[in-house]
Amino acid sequence: MQITRHKPVKTSLKASNHPYLSGPWTPVHEEVDVDELDVIEGAIPDDIDGVYLRNTENPVHQPLGRHHPFDGDAMIHQVSISGGKASYRNRFVCTHCFAAEQIAGESLWGGLMDPHGTSKRPGFGAHGGLKDTGSTDIIVHAGIAYATLYQCGEAWMIDPVTLDNLGKAPWGPLDGVSAHPKVDEATGELMFFNYSKHPPYMHYGVVDRRGALAHYVPIPLPGPRLPHDMAITRNWSILNDMPLFWDEKLLERNIHAARIHEGVPTRFALIPRHGQPEDIRWFEAAPTYVLHWTNAYEDGDEVILEGYFQDKPMPDPIEEAGEYSHMMAYVDEHSFQCRFHRWRFNLKTGETREERLSERIVEFGMINPDFLMKCNRYTWSTTTKPGWFLFNGYIRHDTETGEEQIYELPEGVFASESPVVPRKDGRAEDDAYLVTFLIDENIGASQLAILDASDITKGPIARAALPHKISSGVHSTWVQHDQLRADAAFKLESLRGVA
Repeated sequence: MQITRHKPVKTSLKASNHPYLSGPWTPVHEEVDVDELDVIEGAIPDDIDGVYLRNTENPVHQPLGRHHPFDGDAMIHQVSISGGKASYRNRFVCTHCFAAEQIAGESLWGGLMDPHGTSKRPGFGAHGGLKDTGSTDIIVHAGIAYATLYQCGEAWMIDPVTLDNLGKAPWGPLDGVSAHPKVDEATGELMFFNYSKHPPYMHYGVVDRRGALAHYVPIPLPGPRLPHDMAITRNWSILNDMPLFWDEKLLERNIHAARIHEGVPTRFALIPRHGQPEDIRWFEAAPTYVLHWTNAYEDGDEVILEGYFQDKPMPDPIEEAGEYSHMMAYVDEHSFQCRFHRWRFNLKTGETREERLSERIVEFGMINPDFLMKCNRYTWSTTTKPGWFLFNGYIRHDTETGEEQIYELPEGVFASESPVVPRKDGRAEDDAYLVTFLIDENIGASQLAILDASDITKGPIARAALPHKISSGVHSTWVQHDQLRADAAFKLESLRGVA
């Protein structure tokens, strides 16, 4: 393994025993390139040909106040796989806020848990008032990777192959872009939403395959809300208004405290892909909060949506965590009890039907991307270590039979969100692989790992050593090399007008 190291970033971060600044959440600050990773187990299949991108939380400077795991600066880790070999590189996402803190040599913004007034530059961050880190999500559209923040900052453009920073998306609206835009590869369109503290409180937009904002409309809501994800079908985009949102009285004092509003149902807005506000079909459902959807599709008069229903969106503090009792609970899936769930919206009657698909605590699911917006049989979810935001295994749900395959990682080993990668010329839905990064706290190292999606119980069929132990984080994506080549011309058009 030959490692090329790049100029180090300026850092003021001190060693800490904070649960999300240590162990598998220890930040890595070096940026490196490795032309070929050393395979330490099995063999990398030669029918994989694409790029795995993983967004991670890597705080560079000492926090101004209390640290939350979602406060970290974005670092993209990338593995490119082709011909049975894999290369690796990683880069920070150079948002305006990251650049400003590099100049200052210190933190300029407070975090998610800090009171209003902590930030030194409160008017120069994301639209929710926090630092715009771009550290939540990573997707690829028209040959460009976009890193986005759940609090609606800019959409930050990165070359998915070189990881060169390309600036902010020229199509980004004033109210920003939330995490979890969706891409329809058939049309080349990207669908996104944002939310804010001023009317109409939400917008929805469509970006065409040439990187131009083709459609942007308001989604009127009763007040400020906290949506996190959206879903798409061939004809509809699905947005939501859920009863977990900021306390209105406290918000008047600029205190951002989320709570469940009893008696308020969950509402879903189904809008035609290029529809207007008057075209929205609203559906009500049982009150909950949902972080992530796995798929949506149309079946006759019904639109089907699948994701993770939280049985307890306002969890009890984990008292044994001491000063971190609230923070640990709000990032622990076992505390808010999320389970695989299905919603059915009947376009004729306006009724909603719901069903539980699994009683296990799971989240961060992936499907075979060839089945996006189609009826899919399999979903691969992650399991987590109780009390922590750390992935410790996988469950493959068969929604036809109800059967579940389970793979649990060894103690002290944690995974990343793991895209499903179809085999070349694969025929079955599960004729695919899971691709992930592992963090092995037992030996202080990280690896690329590949699992057989048809039988995850076997564990990794191949592992390759990474040059350093990476930090844990949130989201990832996969893009085929063929798709990147096909999008080369659109990539150039998307970059026109970027400063």
